[in-house]
Amino acid sequence: MMRQLLLLLIVLLAAGPAWSAPVDDAAAANDRGDYAAQLRIIRPLAVKGEAWAQLQLGDSYRIGKGVPKNDFEAVNWYRLAAAQGDASAQHKIGLMYFRGQGVVLDYAESAKFYRLAAAQGHLLGQLELGLLYLNGQGVVQDSVRAHMWLNLAAIAGNKGAEFLRESAATKLTPQQIAEAQKLGRECQARSFKGCD
Repeated sequence: MMRQLLLLLIVLLAAGPAWSAPVDDAAAANDRGDYAAQLRIIRPLAVKGEAWAQLQLGDSYRIGKGVPKNDFEAVNWYRLAAAQGDASAQHKIGLMYFRGQGVVLDYAESAKFYRLAAAQGHLLGQLELGLLYLNGQGVVQDSVRAHMWLNLAAIAGNKGAEFLRESAATKLTPQQIAEAQKLGRECQARSFKGCD
């Protein structure tokens, strides 16, 4: 058993630098504005199922960076990365549903994907989910839940969430704010799982 673990460790260590090279190379190509080189690196890896490459390819199509802008194609690549649990891709699909870009506008679907990202501690997923609760878009309007999610994002350093949290607080009694804070502490203790 020990020998098998040692062999696995050796394989993982050997793969480490090989894994980071494509990420670093793609980032360097992007930084110097060589989007064709970036696409040559990420496209084959995205097709092979690398979530980080799928996310980057989705971004390329959403922005039109090195490829023609295509929201439908962006959503397809984001969806593949999201299915592997990539929180950024989950957030971006939520945003696409919220805006009706590449998909039919659907606040409930937006909430579903924001919730997945928020459950992984993704700050923008938390902020966006808080806004949906604040406005009752795709979820039942709930100022306590809105305050909880916005507070969690604010505590983690999102300045926009601080302002929005205060806006949500104006709709709450002191007891409701205390309840939202208690829910937030419990949510953090569960690493954002089952908070909704």
